[in-house]
Amino acid sequence: MKTSDFDYHLPPERIAQTPVEPRHASRLLVLRRNRQELEHTHFWNVGEFLSPGDLLVINQTRVIPARIFARKLTGGKVEILLLRRLDAVNWEALVGGKGLVAGRRLQVENGPQVEISQVMEGARRQVRFAEPVEPFLVKAGQMPLPPYIHTPLSNPERYQTVYATQPGSAAAPTAGLHFTPELMDHLRETGIQFAEVTLHVGLDTFAPVTEDNPHEHKIHTEWCEVTPEAAAAINATRLAGKRVVAVGTTSVRTLETAAHLAGAGQGVAPFSGPTGLFILPGDRFWVVDAMITNFHLPRSTLLMLVSAFVGRERILAVYQTAIQEEYRFYSFGDAMLIL
Repeated sequence: MKTSDFDYHLPPERIAQTPVEPRHASRLLVLRRNRQELEHTHFWNVGEFLSPGDLLVINQTRVIPARIFARKLTGGKVEILLLRRLDAVNWEALVGGKGLVAGRRLQVENGPQVEISQVMEGARRQVRFAEPVEPFLVKAGQMPLPPYIHTPLSNPERYQTVYATQPGSAAAPTAGLHFTPELMDHLRETGIQFAEVTLHVGLDTFAPVTEDNPHEHKIHTEWCEVTPEAAAAINATRLAGKRVVAVGTTSVRTLETAAHLAGAGQGVAPFSGPTGLFILPGDRFWVVDAMITNFHLPRSTLLMLVSAFVGRERILAVYQTAIQEEYRFYSFGDAMLIL
């Protein structure tokens, strides 16, 4: 298996630059793993492919306005993208600028001073603020949109799911962007249930794999949580013979991490902590029966995860069909339901 096996060509015009309104009006491609035929519909109709008692597992993380700007005390502008909170004042971040060595102090624009405390690989740094930075982010932080989105976002809430309640992500769990309160109420009325988990998304999740052999790729850990209540709902769904449907690859990784901790055949265990689970073709899925997901970047760990669920050749063929059918790709794009 090579990283190049997960490459495909995407015409630039297929990259969605703005979200669809309303959210549930996005298109939906339905792929049944036991059939060759694909179905094309809209996301509002997702419930037609689910059954009463099925459980949708959603990631309730909330994106923080994590892009801030600072200046060196000697001049020079610096961009800081906060990735992961370590404690009240220490963060892991991407820092753009020259001469950003350990001990360098920066002045955040209209905010606290910050010091580079540790140099990590590439632009990654550990930084220490003079005081907690969260209150400043609310006023002056910018939403960290992916670099392939060039159109300014008029409403920052459109890069949040409607159920986002737990701040901590550097990127949105984009499969959840298609849900509206109206759709969720409609699904509940038909007997479809929801359970909430949390995984705070880091940018490494979306980064292309650069190693020739994907097994050599180091995926950075992300913090996630499955509460006892969520674990009980997931295990009850499995015992009832209904499907656990992961909304997004972040929910997949959270659920499969919880399944590994529980052991084979025991459902999922509640837990809170880091996960570095990297799912590749050949890996087994212990708890996820179906998933809702967007169309992912070439050579990404996300495309590899979906390939593990469907089969690499099949998913790449489906992607070509989606391109021909003019589906919208990536974060603000359309959705796929894999059954």
